[in-house]
Amino acid sequence: MGYCSGRCTLIFICGMQLSKTNVPQAKQSVNRDTVCVLERQIFDFLGYQWAPILANFVHIIIVILGLFGTIQYRPRYITGYAVWLVLWVTWNVFVICFYLEAGDLSKETDLILTFNISMHRSWWMENGPGCTVTSVTPAPDWAPEDHRYITVSGCFLEYQYIEVAHSSLQIVLALAGFIYACYVVKCITEEEDSSRAPAGRANWLCKLTGQHCHLLCLSGDDNHPWSRDFK
Repeated sequence: MGYCSGRCTLIFICGMQLSKTNVPQAKQSVNRDTVCVLERQIFDFLGYQWAPILANFVHIIIVILGLFGTIQYRPRYITGYAVWLVLWVTWNVFVICFYLEAGDLSKETDLILTFNISMHRSWWMENGPGCTVTSVTPAPDWAPEDHRYITVSGCFLEYQYIEVAHSSLQIVLALAGFIYACYVVKCITEEEDSSRAPAGRANWLCKLTGQHCHLLCLSGDDNHPWSRDFK
């Protein structure tokens, strides 16, 4: 019963990592259904955040494999899923530190999340709840021609805190998934070991004396042997 509950819980957690949640849509008073990791992937694409895009893509694939392994009783898939969750938590902790500018990190650095390919920032920087974007003209001389120079004001929640909230949610789900993945792997392994073991341990001894064979069988506890003679 506990094994079934743990397995069902792990399936639920994997589903949550890909499940629907309500995120307030920018500049509107209504909510719109989005998907947890897929939603994050879409907004990272819109913000040209190439490192998070790559990490999200790998996470989606491995969560699907973990879900498959849980449903099909494949402990190797679940183990791989658990190992990835450790890396996933590490990545999200780094993202939190990056946006909160812990230590020497700076959220204005282009190299880390965009691989220095573009000057874009998080999509939520311009499209966060209540944000007002104002174009600045003329643009400074250092601004690229294919980029617009803007100022953002009036945000109810700064974009870095939205990104931190996304990463924090992923950490919570990953920790829960890791615990239940280890539990389910343990249960599956024990079940496989018990199914391979015989009902009782039998030791067979055959003593040949000429044409006479004496067959001795020892039961599992070795306390109730029985024997039979064959000619």
